[in-house]
Amino acid sequence: MKKKGILVSFIVTLCFLVSCKDNKNEAIISQDIPVYDFEGLEPLLYTQNNKTYLINFWAMWCLPCVEELPYIQEYANKNPNVEVILVSMDFPKDIETKLKPFLKKNNITTKVVLLDDPDANSWINKINPEWSGAIPFTIMFNSEKRFYYERSFDDLQDIEIEISKNFNK
Repeated sequence: MKKKGILVSFIVTLCFLVSCKDNKNEAIISQDIPVYDFEGLEPLLYTQNNKTYLINFWAMWCLPCVEELPYIQEYANKNPNVEVILVSMDFPKDIETKLKPFLKKNNITTKVVLLDDPDANSWINKINPEWSGAIPFTIMFNSEKRFYYERSFDDLQDIEIEISKNFNK
């Protein structure tokens, strides 16, 4: 009888834990991830207002990209006044089966879009002629300033320092 009681307690606890989901994370992960060619993405890379943007190009298969995502997410959580967009370079066919589960598993709730444009030789130079095409690649900008980072960020403080020194003067 004692084993039965332990089993019932376990099932009740498991049901409770499953029902106590992080609704914010569920809402973000279940939302559509728009797929753009470069022409569709390009307007997201410019602004006419003084709001600061952080746009990060990344992919699930890129280890330095994956390692910096928690820092970018933490920065986005702490700074809702900065628009953060993660531009996935993964395959559109993998959105439901790989990308959304990856985002959920890693608790990434920041806005994600997917860039599906095979003519990288044309659009990389439009973003920045000095960009080799390597990822991670981050753009920080507002209507007056623009900075490019062809590297990963080491931690949250690394991102905060770059934003602070370039936009909070």
